[in-house]
Amino acid sequence: MTYQDDNIFAKILRGEIPSHKLYEDADTFAFMDIMPRGDGHCLVIPKKPSRNILDVEEDSLAAVARTTQKLARAVLRAFSADGVTVQQFNEPAGGQVVFHLHFHIIPRFEGVPLRPHTGEMEKPEILAANAEKIKAALAAS
Repeated sequence: MTYQDDNIFAKILRGEIPSHKLYEDADTFAFMDIMPRGDGHCLVIPKKPSRNILDVEEDSLAAVARTTQKLARAVLRAFSADGVTVQQFNEPAGGQVVFHLHFHIIPRFEGVPLRPHTGEMEKPEILAANAEKIKAALAAS
């Protein structure tokens, strides 16, 4: 399978679709998931095109891993979470829906299950408020 540059995350990177940006550096971009499975659910993607972990360049994967760790620490602080779930899916059989490498970061709380992935979008004002919490935690680190 090859990378298709018409995917939604490529469009977000190009500024064609708005997002609630959390963090950006030369190699990565982090933003809120619009269909969160928990409060504070966010995504980290590489700027270099890659379909998934099977075709990503090593330097790009290393950059995404560093940013994923940075965001995982921030969401723990921002939401006073008990833990964090990091998920990454590859190809349709592996659960991948958007074919641009991405890592899900979801703050977790003891006894609270993940919400189901229903395809229902979160209210923009809630996403914006949660993004501000995460950005404040990033700034404090």
